[in-house]
Amino acid sequence: MDDYFSAIRPYSEKEATEAFKQLFQCEDFINALRLFEPKINVEKILKEAHNYQSIYDFQKAVAKDFVEYFIDETTAGVTFSGLENLDPNKNYLFLANHRDIVFDTALLQYYFMVNDYQTSKIAIGDNLLATPLLEVVGKINKMITVKRSVSIREKLENYRILSEYIHYSIEKERQSVWIAQRNGRTKNGIDKTQHGLMKMLSMSDSKDAVASLKKINIVPVSVSYELEVCDNLKARELAISEHMTYEKKPGEDFESIRQGLFGQKGRVSLVIGKVINDELDTIPDDMLAKDKIEMACDIADRQIYANYQLYPTNYIAYDLLHETDDFANHYTIEEKESFVTYLNNQSICPDVTEKKMQSNLLQIYANPVKIIENK
Repeated sequence: MDDYFSAIRPYSEKEATEAFKQLFQCEDFINALRLFEPKINVEKILKEAHNYQSIYDFQKAVAKDFVEYFIDETTAGVTFSGLENLDPNKNYLFLANHRDIVFDTALLQYYFMVNDYQTSKIAIGDNLLATPLLEVVGKINKMITVKRSVSIREKLENYRILSEYIHYSIEKERQSVWIAQRNGRTKNGIDKTQHGLMKMLSMSDSKDAVASLKKINIVPVSVSYELEVCDNLKARELAISEHMTYEKKPGEDFESIRQGLFGQKGRVSLVIGKVINDELDTIPDDMLAKDKIEMACDIADRQIYANYQLYPTNYIAYDLLHETDDFANHYTIEEKESFVTYLNNQSICPDVTEKKMQSNLLQIYANPVKIIENK
């Protein structure tokens, strides 16, 4: 079965062991590690590299320290909850809102590691594999490669194989999987599961989409940032997309990864929800297939927003955008002044007007309030 999925699967334990050896002999990788000294003890990592006997060993000894570094350096604290919703003897499809390319899933894996819980596989687009080194590091960390393609025929085939592999991982290998609820980061602050993605997850059973979805135990995951990572990049892309098809420049995805990791995020919340199987059972059998998929999306989205954390930045943005003080009791004058200064700095852009950038930035932060508060 591994050969069938060879183009998208992560390294096996045996392959990962070989990859560890090559990785810790790679000058570029070692130099990259040294950029984080003295916060991270690189000498200790290098000295103990030969002791890693499994992917989990590597993640707890190396990856965990790096996630911890970014939590300490780029956030004002992260709150985690929801692990109690999981049965350690079961495996899940973690369906998450998608605000940042790397940090969203890194936080979930960190939450697992600090609680001695097995990490999950992670589905990431091949457009993010900017270098062979990144690909190796990704595949060591259980990365499933999501193939991006141009033609409809290729896309359908890629979706079919991805769906089969996700079901194979959860049902046969007994390993959980993380996937974002949409292709690409949420750019306007509205977290909505893509119909096509939920349809892909249901492909293992062409006759009963709901039964197929129940087999993988979908658990919605909510990640909330006080300061949206890459908000200026998102606001610019939204502005340009209004007039033309937005085309990424070479290196743009890598810049998003860099800014997403190193950018300041303020407070962050990650909440693991509950399996949606009981709610999936409420979907009528006589409903059209496409409507069943849409209802499944709505079920997941409701839980994502039920567990979403609103911050003063969200409420301030809503009041500024609508010229009201409806939510003034959720923030202080000092917090408002600080956020306005932040927005002014983020609105500086060479090819989009400051006014348009301001409007888009406010929408990014205000839209969650509109949905959660039913405004």
